[in-house]
Amino acid sequence: MQRLRCFKSFWQLLRSSCEGAAKQATSSRCYSHDPSSFGLLFDIDGVLVRGRTPIPAAKRCFRNLVDRHGKYKVPVVFVTNAGNCMRQTKAEHLSHLLEVEVSPDQVMLSHSPLRIFTQFHKKCVLVSGQGPAEEVAHNLGFEDVVTIDMVREAYPVLDMVDHNRRPKDFIPPNKDLRPINAIILFGEPIRWETNLQLIIDVLLTNGNPGNTWTLTQYPHIPVLACNMDLLWMAEAKNPRFGHGMFLVCLENLYKKVTGYDLKYEALIGKPSVVTYNYAELLIRQQAEKLGWNKPVKTLYAIGDNPMADIYGANLYNRYLQASKHANAKVQAKSCRGGADPTAQSVDDHRKMTSAEMGGATVAYGSEEDLPEACRSILVCTGVYSRDQQELPSDPAQTVTEQHIFHGHRDFRFDPTLTQPSFVVQDVKEAVELVFQQEGWPLE
Repeated sequence: MQRLRCFKSFWQLLRSSCEGAAKQATSSRCYSHDPSSFGLLFDIDGVLVRGRTPIPAAKRCFRNLVDRHGKYKVPVVFVTNAGNCMRQTKAEHLSHLLEVEVSPDQVMLSHSPLRIFTQFHKKCVLVSGQGPAEEVAHNLGFEDVVTIDMVREAYPVLDMVDHNRRPKDFIPPNKDLRPINAIILFGEPIRWETNLQLIIDVLLTNGNPGNTWTLTQYPHIPVLACNMDLLWMAEAKNPRFGHGMFLVCLENLYKKVTGYDLKYEALIGKPSVVTYNYAELLIRQQAEKLGWNKPVKTLYAIGDNPMADIYGANLYNRYLQASKHANAKVQAKSCRGGADPTAQSVDDHRKMTSAEMGGATVAYGSEEDLPEACRSILVCTGVYSRDQQELPSDPAQTVTEQHIFHGHRDFRFDPTLTQPSFVVQDVKEAVELVFQQEGWPLE
């Protein structure tokens, strides 16, 4: 119940900020000339860029998405599972690459929904990742942050894999840290062996890594993980390891040492529902800045990774359909004076696991304002290529030499969720398809 109140408070705060932004944007041109309205969710790596190199179709695409004044014609939000930077930095990088203005309000990183986990904001949290992890945590609302380097410095004999990093001549005394109450995994670190070792130490000592391991301490302190991508696409011809691969290592190490499964308080980022719920609210904010007075009916999610972008968009679409179905039943029962409608709504949402929802049993925000659908568009410029074989329809046949399930351990494999609404060559074709579907001119 505490988490539910925290989430609802955040959605109310974000909604009020959206309304304020809309009032300030009354001079913006309104493009809502058609009863249909839609928003675009763009993945970044493999869709717009490959590493630091922009995909040629991306620049051409975005020239058509803005008018001669540089204003977007439709709401646009960039949804990436990257998380080792600040939104401002990512927005500036995209602005430079795409040659259009991208504001931080249009950027959603994998860790962005952590703002709503306010029950952890005053607790001491250990953060893992690279880049300005401590600054990112503070920006998200966390007040008491400990980094992996702080743990290394406080307990010099814990990190022993690299002989060159071991203490020389004498062992400095420990500098006891305050107890750690939770662990936040932002993204893949640089030194995996160091982070894996110290995170295991923290888990097995109930947040006091200077103490002796207690293998019977279960469940462990909360773990919140962002970005489940097993693989991602950079300049190399083949995919590179992502944070999902680091999570596989951590899960297996913990299981091997303790005999227990590593438990997550939350799994955030694509493909979790809470990520798309959050992205939809940002789309709504952008629509109001454009002066739109009609609700966004359809979201189009464009990505290159079937197990992150496509699975997530389709999972969110399933949530939207379940919500619509539940609301219809609620109205029908209310007219007949039937049973408690809340129970039916909850039953519909239980069809998705807590992991799929992002660590919560329900999604948040006003269901009356939700879009009608979320369509998935798969491009062939990243992780996916047309040369790959289709995934089998039988989940029992997924883990074979030819077909491996690349989703997270805690997500159920449903072959239908990896099937995109549309497959196109690149992002330019994707946007042209969307405008054609909606009957809008792209010129």
